[in-house]
Formats: sequence, C-alpha cells, structure tokens
Amino acid sequence: MNLKGKKAVVTGSTKGIGLAIAHSLVTEGAQVVISSRHQDDIQHTLERLNQLGKGKVSGKACDVRDGNQVRDLIQHCVDQFGAIDILVNNAGIGIFRTVEEMSLQEWRDLLATNLDGVFFGCHFAIPELKKNGGGFIINIGSLAGTNAFPQGAAYNASKFGLVGFSEALMQEIRYDDIRVAHLMPGSVETEFSHPTTGESSWKLSPSDVAEVVIETLKHHPRCLTSRIEMRPSKPLKK
Repeated sequence: MNLKGKKAVVTGSTKGIGLAIAHSLVTEGAQVVISSRHQDDIQHTLERLNQLGKGKVSGKACDVRDGNQVRDLIQHCVDQFGAIDILVNNAGIGIFRTVEEMSLQEWRDLLATNLDGVFFGCHFAIPELKKNGGGFIINIGSLAGTNAFPQGAAYNASKFGLVGFSEALMQEIRYDDIRVAHLMPGSVETEFSHPTTGESSWKLSPSDVAEVVIETLKHHPRCLTSRIEMRPSKPLKK
C-alpha cells in the first residue's frame, strides 16, 4: 500500500505508541484522524503533527468505551477526508492487581477499553472500508496476549481476547480486501509502562512499533502478515 493520501484513524494517539504511529503515517503523506479522551491533548498534538507539512491531520475527542463516540470518530474521518483506508486500534489501559483486589469498576473499564473499543472501531469501520474497496485494520496488542503473569489476570484476559478477536476477524473479511494484523509488543518505553531514564533503556521505543506498522501496511496485497510479535532484544537479566 502506498500511504500517500491514504485516510487513517488512530485511536489513543496523543502519546506513546499511538502518537508515534500517527507521526509516521503523516510523514508518509497520509491523512490522519487522531483521538484521545482529552481535547487539550488533541489540540497540542494537532499543532505538532501539522508542522510536518506532509500529510494532513484532524482530531476528535473519543472515549473508546462508548460505541457512539467511536461511531462518530469513524464518521469524522469520512466527513473530513472522504473515506477511510486504515484503522489502527491502539487505545488501551493497564490495571495490574490481583483478582481479589481489583474492583468491579476497574475490571469493566479495562475490558471496555481494551476489547469493546476495538470491537466498536472495527464494527463501524468495516462498512466504510468495504465501500472504499478494502483497506487495513491493525490492532495493537501485547505479548501479554500469550504470556500470563501474576496480577495481570484482567490485562491478560483483554489481550488474550484481542488475539482471538483479531485472528477471527482476519478470516471474516480477508476476501473483502481488508487485511487485519495484530501487533504484540513486549515492554515499550512509554508513560504506560513506567518509563526509565537515559539512553540505556532496554525497552522497545514507540518508534520501533510505528516502524513495524508502516512496514506492514506497505506489504504487497498478496501478503497478509497477520500476527507480529516484538520484544526487546536484550531485556534485563533476572
């Protein structure tokens, strides 16, 4: 896929991995809709990305836990840019407690963000992608989708679920010329993962993930790279 002029929506894209993906898409000449729950963050990011002067950027506040807001986000892309070619479901949260300690609301919020939000995005984007002749959906998951750990039961459940959702969806819409991929990064240097300081961090950078997203989008249409695991090459020794 030549990304110049392509229309993309990236959820959770004012910081971390989402921001790096949006930045890379704009650099490639794409037209990108960014989103966050906070309008102030969107405005700051719009100013930053529009200075690149290559692609175009619009933004809309969106809490992905709310299906109506996700529907409006997809429609915003169609209204602003005429269509949608790419959906990157990146928005996610992590709450790490034992099952006994986790509150009912924390459980609901985590599953609603990490799973419901992806479903909503796909549900509303697929008809527009079909109307446009196809496209690409990329779901940003985690190695926690295959590797369980203590105090991660809720987070693991959401990411294990995302693997199953993505792989089923891939099979559902591949003949509609819509490719589906899910990326599973390990530890990434973001606010989400309690960032370390200094250049010696062993973690992946958000730009590493963005680079893989761009490479995946550029694969020849005959190639469907559906599942990608990423991990730091030299994690801290235990």
